[in-house]
Amino acid sequence: MTKHDVIAPRPTLIDRPNLSAAWADSFVHIIEHSGKELAPLVLSVTGFAGDGTPAEDADVRQLLDALLQAKDKLNIEDVAYTIFPQRLWKIAAGDRKRLFDLYAMAFPRYRAMNRQLNGRGLYFERLMSFGGGPCNGNQLEWILSQYDARSDVRRSMLQAAIFDPSRDHVANAQLGFPCLQHVSFEPTPSGLVVNAFYATQQLFVKAYGNYLGLARLGAFMANQMHLPLARLNVMIGVAKLERITKSDPALQPLLLSARRLLKQLDSAFPISVGARRSGSEAAA
Repeated sequence: MTKHDVIAPRPTLIDRPNLSAAWADSFVHIIEHSGKELAPLVLSVTGFAGDGTPAEDADVRQLLDALLQAKDKLNIEDVAYTIFPQRLWKIAAGDRKRLFDLYAMAFPRYRAMNRQLNGRGLYFERLMSFGGGPCNGNQLEWILSQYDARSDVRRSMLQAAIFDPSRDHVANAQLGFPCLQHVSFEPTPSGLVVNAFYATQQLFVKAYGNYLGLARLGAFMANQMHLPLARLNVMIGVAKLERITKSDPALQPLLLSARRLLKQLDSAFPISVGARRSGSEAAA
């Protein structure tokens, strides 16, 4: 057998009606299996309220936030804010032009606060100020204005890029931004479906905040499109457990809470009807 005969890993598929449970499922799966990566991971979340707020488990979120703080990492809200500025949206009170104006004024301060992390940009900044294209590079405004302007908009129009080859094809050994590559928005009879694509993702330090930020971005777009938010799909080339070891005793309270949540949901939504299907389970 040559290296070319080795079967590529099957995707790990996770489908949960709760954002915390979707993250917990990927976390528990990687803890309980060999290695420190899920490659690829396909994660799908439902369970959104009428205003697009995702269902969460307070215990899992609080324990993860406490552990992130103990390890001197960004908290969940700060990570989520890089994708969607929820506080500014509340200040804008439903006016998306005001949201974009507020963010444009605030972004230089965000960059100056942490040049190392934010010097290459932030996700929402790329979405509303890509550097070229219609609406002065505001991809979200372009999508929404086109959706508002016609009854049968071309579906491939409803997508926005973050990765920019002219800026991001660099030879650095490590590059913290951007890991999120692309987002698309799909109106369906059930509501808006958001699809996000990551080349890599840090499961411990970033993933929960990523999912929360994407859910909030989806809620904003759904609101402006007069649709409910129905589902968030996240496709990840390589999900990695980094900045912490599996054997770290500090993980135990979070791991116990995550398992408790999954057991509770599996009782209500049995695996046999699709609550979860991992790579190994898919092979059966």
